[in-house]
Amino acid sequence: MTFEEFFTNVKETFMGADASGIHEHLAFQFNITGEAEGIFYLEVKEGKLYVEPYEYYDRDAIFTASAETLIKVAQGKQDPMIAVTLRKLKVEGNIEKALKLKSLIDSKKKK
Repeated sequence: MTFEEFFTNVKETFMGADASGIHEHLAFQFNITGEAEGIFYLEVKEGKLYVEPYEYYDRDAIFTASAETLIKVAQGKQDPMIAVTLRKLKVEGNIEKALKLKSLIDSKKKK
């Protein structure tokens, strides 16, 4: 799988999340390792969700994982906290804000 294929899939998955209830600014950068290596960011701004294939310098947190792990997390098939415990997902930066990723992922299940 190429980064472009992976990014199209993960963007579609994340865009199913409901960010309308989030009233703070969140900016997460995702560093993909191994197959489909690349960088993208997810931003919540004024209750709207943006996912773009660029590096984000003013980020709250950086998540580093393989494409396989990240797509499982994005789809809700892998709890991000367990992925961190298993060392499949690395998190750097503002942990309080990073924990809000799970809320975004969980919001897709409620639709």
